[in-house]
Amino acid sequence: MMKQYVFAGFGGQGMLLIGKFLAMANMLDGKHVSWLPSYGPEMRGGTANCSVTISDEPVGSPLVDNADVLIAMNLPSLDKFEHTVKPGGLIVVNSSIIDRKVQRDDVRVVYCDAAKIADEVKNPKGANVAILGAMMGADEGSVSIDKMVEAIRIELGEKKARFLVGNKAALEAGIAAAQA
Repeated sequence: MMKQYVFAGFGGQGMLLIGKFLAMANMLDGKHVSWLPSYGPEMRGGTANCSVTISDEPVGSPLVDNADVLIAMNLPSLDKFEHTVKPGGLIVVNSSIIDRKVQRDDVRVVYCDAAKIADEVKNPKGANVAILGAMMGADEGSVSIDKMVEAIRIELGEKKARFLVGNKAALEAGIAAAQA
């Protein structure tokens, strides 16, 4: 089994971070992983994306040309990566700020109002984790919520441990929204 993901958005939307969360959760689950960030020199406000590969075997290359799953947090990311998703793949769209529909009919699509979910769970900076939850809710065979919460705890570290409760709430609400 090998699955490839692309998480893309503006710098500052947390795409690299949720890629780390997914990679760590799958490492905790005994899988081989790669995480490859890509961002412009302007950082916040510029484009940022990462590729994550999860496999039962060692990962030969971190490059992802045809993803199984795409999370698009902004319109430029949807425009850039929509065509790279494999037929039958999954595209999770941040409908909070993307006002167009996916133009393909050979992929599964989940529209996630990530900002609204984050606000509802009183974690206004948790839109990235909410959309990660939506991806988990729609992506059968994804890592367990317990492994993901543990990965978030590890990646946040002791300095940011106070954010774990809000991120868990955003994750769970994202999962529920995708399964509704």
